[in-house]
Amino acid sequence: MRKNPISASIDFEQDGIQHGFLKLPYSRNDSAWGAIMIPIVQFKCGNGPTALITGANHGDEYEGPVALYNFALRQDIEQFSGRVIVIPAMNYPAFLSATRVSPIDNLNMNRIFPGRADGSVTQQIADYFSNTLLPMTDYVLDIHSGGKTLDFLPFAAYHSLPDREQEARCAAAARAFSAPYFIKLVEDTGGMYDHQVESMGKVFVSTELGGSGTTSPNSIAIAKRGVDNFLIHAGILNGESIESPDGSIELDMNAGESYLLAQHNGLVDPFVNLGDHVKKGDLLARVHSTERTGEKPFEYFAPRDGVILTRHVPSLIKIGDCVFVIAEVVE
Repeated sequence: MRKNPISASIDFEQDGIQHGFLKLPYSRNDSAWGAIMIPIVQFKCGNGPTALITGANHGDEYEGPVALYNFALRQDIEQFSGRVIVIPAMNYPAFLSATRVSPIDNLNMNRIFPGRADGSVTQQIADYFSNTLLPMTDYVLDIHSGGKTLDFLPFAAYHSLPDREQEARCAAAARAFSAPYFIKLVEDTGGMYDHQVESMGKVFVSTELGGSGTTSPNSIAIAKRGVDNFLIHAGILNGESIESPDGSIELDMNAGESYLLAQHNGLVDPFVNLGDHVKKGDLLARVHSTERTGEKPFEYFAPRDGVILTRHVPSLIKIGDCVFVIAEVVE
């Protein structure tokens, strides 16, 4: 079996703050003996749990990278008890190109785990996480947002798991993140980083903290606060947790009718905003034909009661795109 070609320039066993790279050799037209240099920082102080925190699993999602490049500026190593490994841009090639998937192999990192040491660039990165980073880790936080095609109410999430004790630990960590919303998810998509982490018995929390291919002061503040809260909950960072100013509202989006998909190409004319409460049958949007004027638009109605959790961006839409996601408030 081929050994993974990635090497770390930091010593994972050394105390202190270390900034460095994960070096992945990559020969290409503009650099015959070149390498992809993925930034990494580790904070380690004595014995304790290990947390692995990542952003830009998808390259066009920015709350994670902004929060983690900020976190990497910390100098207060005495506030740590254990180890925190931070990789602000997990899918670094996609991040540099501002695309969801890698421009090198066109693979979605969050669909190819556990990866392959003898595979393409994205598969090699996934394999390094699966076989090098995750085995040394106890707590994992993967910060997502909607990228260029979705916008979300900001939430932290955990998954329904066969091991109820593990699920409870993940739920507690997701609550501790203290996003304005909190969700339990059921995922049936293969190859996700989430599933790889959970299959190894780790505590895993994911997020969706905005989107539209950009950030806001509010979404960045939620991410920064959440990272600290997550580490305080794990017992790695000293300090007091800071809760979301308006509390954290629990939502459920496991019902199949939560997802409203486009059945037409066209221009979206929305009638609801993120966070609006709707009733089944409410008009959510019209989709206008862009090919000619004078045609009656197609109308989209709420398939269930709930709150608008997700909306499609930009305003042009294609058949099969997710128009809205409706979540139910858990009382």
